Amino acid sequence: MSFFKDIKSSLDHFADDLKKPLHDIREKLEQGLGHSHADGNANVQDVQNLHKNRFHSFAPSREHNNAKWYVDGCGYMWAVSVAIMEARESIWIMDWWLSPELYLRRPPSNNEDYRLDRMLLAAANRGVKVNIIVYKEVAAALTLSSKHTKAALELHPNIAVFRHPDHKPVGLQSEIATTLNSLSLGHREIGEIPGEALKSIYGVHQDIVLFWAHHEKLCLIDRKIAFMGGLDLCFGRWDTNDHPIADAHPNNVRDILFPGQDFNNARVKDFEDVENFMNNKLDRNKNSRMGWTDVSLSLTGPIADDLGAHFVQRWNYIFNQKYKARRDPRYTALTFEPQQIPENQYNPDGSNSDSSKDSTDGSHNRSVDDEGFHLDSSSSEMFNRFRGRFPVLRKQLNTSHSESSGSVAVQLVRSCCDWSHGVPTECSINSAYINVIKESQHYVYIENQFFITATDDDQRPVRNKIGEAIVERIVRAHNEGQNYKIIVVIPSVPAFAGDLSADSSIGTRAIMEFQYHSICRNGHSILEKIEKAGVPDPSRYIRFYNLRNFDRINAGTVSEEIGRQGDLNCNENEIPNRGTCGNGYNPQCRENNNSSGFPGQSYDCYQQGEINVRGESNYDSVSSCYMDNSLPITKIPWNGSSEAEFDAFVSEELYIHSKLLIADDRIVICGSANLNDRSQLGDHDSEIAVVIEDPTPVDSFMDGKSYQASYFATSLRRQIFRKHLGLIPAQNPRHATANFLPVDKSPNEYDWNSPNDRIVSDPLGENFWELWNNTAQINTEVFSRAFHVVPSDNCRNWDQYKEWYGRFFLSPSEELKKEKTPPKYQYGHLVKEEFPGGVEEAKQWLSRIRGTLVEMPLNFMNKVDFAVAGVMLNAITSEIYT
Repeated sequence: MSFFKDIKSSLDHFADDLKKPLHDIREKLEQGLGHSHADGNANVQDVQNLHKNRFHSFAPSREHNNAKWYVDGCGYMWAVSVAIMEARESIWIMDWWLSPELYLRRPPSNNEDYRLDRMLLAAANRGVKVNIIVYKEVAAALTLSSKHTKAALELHPNIAVFRHPDHKPVGLQSEIATTLNSLSLGHREIGEIPGEALKSIYGVHQDIVLFWAHHEKLCLIDRKIAFMGGLDLCFGRWDTNDHPIADAHPNNVRDILFPGQDFNNARVKDFEDVENFMNNKLDRNKNSRMGWTDVSLSLTGPIADDLGAHFVQRWNYIFNQKYKARRDPRYTALTFEPQQIPENQYNPDGSNSDSSKDSTDGSHNRSVDDEGFHLDSSSSEMFNRFRGRFPVLRKQLNTSHSESSGSVAVQLVRSCCDWSHGVPTECSINSAYINVIKESQHYVYIENQFFITATDDDQRPVRNKIGEAIVERIVRAHNEGQNYKIIVVIPSVPAFAGDLSADSSIGTRAIMEFQYHSICRNGHSILEKIEKAGVPDPSRYIRFYNLRNFDRINAGTVSEEIGRQGDLNCNENEIPNRGTCGNGYNPQCRENNNSSGFPGQSYDCYQQGEINVRGESNYDSVSSCYMDNSLPITKIPWNGSSEAEFDAFVSEELYIHSKLLIADDRIVICGSANLNDRSQLGDHDSEIAVVIEDPTPVDSFMDGKSYQASYFATSLRRQIFRKHLGLIPAQNPRHATANFLPVDKSPNEYDWNSPNDRIVSDPLGENFWELWNNTAQINTEVFSRAFHVVPSDNCRNWDQYKEWYGRFFLSPSEELKKEKTPPKYQYGHLVKEEFPGGVEEAKQWLSRIRGTLVEMPLNFMNKVDFAVAGVMLNAITSEIYT
C-alpha cells in the first residue's frame, strides 16, 4: 500500500502534535521577517491588476518584440557573454545558483577572459552597475554556497549581490528543537529522526520560508536585452547539442571542456565545496558526467520593460526587508525607468500602477490550403526508410525574419507571493499552462524537469490541475474524432545521487512516485482517468519519453604512463595570468593563449610527460556518432586493448532541465517553472516564464494537410525534435554560428526545407510518428541490453531490480563504503555478459542508436510501494517533493 494511503499512526499523532507549536513559531517567524499578508488591505491595487491581464498576470501581452531560442547552454552562454561585453549602464541578474567561475565560452584554455566573474568585474571597471539576486539556500540541504557567490563577486563597489530569503531568525532553530523534544513521540524516537526530516517538518509548515526557493533565471543588460529560460549561470549547465559525457583528454588537457566541478554527474555525486571549484572528487577517467539539455531565450522590445519591472520589484522588496539597514553605499533601491512602454504602467518602484491593462489577446494564426510534395534521400539506413514518405512544399518557404522592429507578441507570467516578492499570490504561469492546453487544436509538446500534477482534488497533496486539463482535452479529442497528441519528455530519474534502493534515496523515490501517480498509477492518474472516460487506448493521444546517451572515456595509456613517471607531482594553486578582453564587443578579440584554465604548473608537468608517451587518438569523446553527418561508432578508432575499450563505454540519462511547452506550432511557454506544485502554485518557489506568439507565418503541415505555423514556435519545435532523433550535426563550441549570438545581432539560423527538416515538419504525420516511436523503441532496447539501465520495465519489484541491476552495479554513494563486496562494474558501464562476441559486438549494437530519445518505463516498480512511508516521507514532509 502506498504511503499516500497508509501513513503510520504514530506519524499522524506526530503531525497533530506539531500543528499548534509550529503555528506559534510561524507567527514569530513572520514578525521577524516582516510579512505583511495579515493586513487585509495590503497591496489592494496589485490584486486588482492581477485580474486585468490575460492569465491574471501582472503584465499584459505586448507586441513588437524580437525573440530568439537557444537549445542547450553552449550558444546561450556565448550570447550572454557578447551582451555582457557590450553592457554600458547596467547588468541585472537573478539566479537560483550563480557560479562566479563559470566559463561562458569553451574550451576554458582558450577563453580565460570569458569566465563570468572576470567579465562582470571588467564591466564594473567600465562603470556598469551590476545588481545580482541569488537564492540563499538552506546550507545543510544544498551545496550552492551563495555566500561564496557574494564574496567572489563583490570585489568592486559597482557590484552588489543580494541573497534571499533569510530562513530563520536567530534562536528559531533552538526553539524548534525544544518544541520537538516536548512532543508525544518521546525523546528517543525524535532523536532517531534524521536531520533532513526535521528540516522538512518545519520547512513545509504552511508558508514558513525554509524550503521554498527563488528559482528565476534572468540576465537583463542595459534594460534592453533580456536572457531568460531554464539555464542558471552555474556549474553543470553548459553543454553542446551532442552532450559529450566523456571529457578525459590524455593527449592534451587543454581540450577539456568541463573544468573542475563543472564536470559533474548529480546521479553519482552532488557538488561539494564549490568554493574550491577546481577540486572535483568525480574521477573523469572512470566516470561520465551527466549531459544537460535546456531551453533559453534572448528577447528585445517592450517585454524587457516588464522583466525590468519584475527585477526592480524584487530588488526593492529585498532591499527594504534586509539590506536597507546595513547602510552600505553599494546597496541602494532601484528606480524603474521604462524604455519602450508607457511611463504610467509601472510606478517608480516597479509595482503596478492604476493604468496597467492587457493590450492584446495574442490570438492564433489561421491555417492555409493543401500543398504538393517531393523528397530527397539520405545516407542513414534507418532514416532512409522514412525520408521518401515526408512531404515538402513545392513553393519556397517564406522564412524572412524582421531585423528591425519586432513582430512577436510576448507576455510575462510568473509565480510569486508575499514571501518571495511582497505581493499577493500570483500563479499566472499555471493559468497559462492550463489555458493553452485546453485551447490547443492539434498537439502539445511538454519538455520539463518534473511532471507532478493532479487530475482532481482527491490527489492531494498535489494541487496544480494541469493534469486535469490534459485529461479534459484528450477526452474531448477522442469524443470528437480528432487526431490530437500530447508528447511529454522528462528525466528518467531526478538528479540526486545514490542507488534507488538505498535508504538515503527516499527523496528521489518520492518524486518518482509522485510522477508515476500523476501519469499512470494510484487511481487518479492521467492515463487511468482517460481510460475511465471511455478512451480504450490513451497511448494514441499521449506518450511519455526520457532521454539517454552514451560515450567512450579515453583514459588511455598516456595519463597512466605519465602517472608512473611521477611527472604530475606538482603543486600549483595559482590561476595563470589572463588578458584584458571585456571592454566591449569585438569579434576579433582573442585571449591569452598561455592561459589554460587549470593550475599552470600542473599542466606544464603533464604536457612534458605527454610529449614522451603521446597517443594517437583524436576521439576523446564519441558523442557525435549518434548525430547527423558523423562516423558510426564501429568506424571510430581506439588506441588500446579491446578490454580497455569495453571498460571505456559509459551511459547516463540525459538530464532534462527544460521548462517548455509548445502548442500547435504557434504558441510557446518558456521560462524557469517546472511542472509541479513548487513552481506552479505561486506561493512556493518564485518563477518567471513568457508566452510567445510570433505572427510571422511559415507554410507547414499538420496531420498531412497544409498549415500555417508560427516562425518561432515551429523552428524551435523542429530543432528539438531533430536533436532528439539525431537529425542535426554535433555542435562545435569553438566555432560560433548565428545561433551563438544575441537576438539583436542575428535571428535564429535554421535550415528550412532541408531533408531532415522535412522529416519533422508535420508533428501529426503518420510517417513522423512511426520514425519517432521506432527510434525511441530501438534506442531503449539497445541501452537496456548494453548497460542494464534503471528505471526499466524489467524491474517491477525489488527482487527483479537486484537481478537486473543490483548484481552488476551499485551506484556510487555513501553505502558503497559499507559494502564488503564491491560492484562488478563501475556505475554506468557496459555489462560484458550481454556481449559474448566482445567489444565489436557491443559496438554493432551501439551503432543502432540515433539521437537520445528513449521510452519512459511506465511499469518500473509498479508491484511495490516504491516510496515507503516513514519519518522522511509522511503527511508532513510530502509537500516538499511535489
